[in-house]
Amino acid sequence: MRLTIPAFAAMAALLPVTSQAALVNLKIKVENLAPTNSVAFAPLRVGLHNGTYDAFNLGDIAGAPIISVAEGGSGADWFPAFAAADPTAVLGTVLPNPAGPLLPGASGTASFTVDTDVNPFFTFAAMVVPSNDFFIGNDLPTEYRLFDMNGNLQISSITQLASEVWDAGSEVFDPAASAFLVIGNNDLRVDQNSVVAFNFAELAAFNGLTTGAGYLFNSQLSADSAIYRISFETSPVPVPAALPLLLGGLGALSSLVRRRA
Repeated sequence: MRLTIPAFAAMAALLPVTSQAALVNLKIKVENLAPTNSVAFAPLRVGLHNGTYDAFNLGDIAGAPIISVAEGGSGADWFPAFAAADPTAVLGTVLPNPAGPLLPGASGTASFTVDTDVNPFFTFAAMVVPSNDFFIGNDLPTEYRLFDMNGNLQISSITQLASEVWDAGSEVFDPAASAFLVIGNNDLRVDQNSVVAFNFAELAAFNGLTTGAGYLFNSQLSADSAIYRISFETSPVPVPAALPLLLGGLGALSSLVRRRA
């Protein structure tokens, strides 16, 4: 079989188009909407994925992955578990600016390159502080489908209310062992062995205690208080980012031509 140069070029041009069209730059912005001197948040751990990784479930015992977020805000177990369940997932962290806990009124941004065909779903988790094991995050892995079948952004923002704060049920509530408090001592923590549940009212028990940022904590939260917002913006991926796909496609086509010539 012999391909003419125009035919070869036409076929080569087609190879990267679908993949490149599905690639977008996704900018994620986080904002702490809580009142002054209220809750802060550890850096947001995020995953763009195919909808298979289930981080936790209401009423179930929390596993090590979500506990790593809820008790320490680190994601040390969360990221490896996510990657094992979905090797194609795009994982990362949205850091506050300035660095440190995301204090009331503060924000942070991060950008990710996402294949909307492969990873249309969004999952997130972040520790709420001060606390022993409180966090925000989505229970269902398919709760937030950011991109439709055509790669269009469907969700511009996600707002979390105080009533959506989770208690991992993994550590006994104790201000003396809580993160982000001056009196907090991790050596005093005690396993609770309970289940994941909603629980924001307990945050008021920290009122009057000095936080790691130096302010006296004052929850001021009701069930419908907006405390956290995640916003999304997309932009096209520059053409140079498609070069690896183009080169791979040309190599595959060249190999096919040589075998059939």
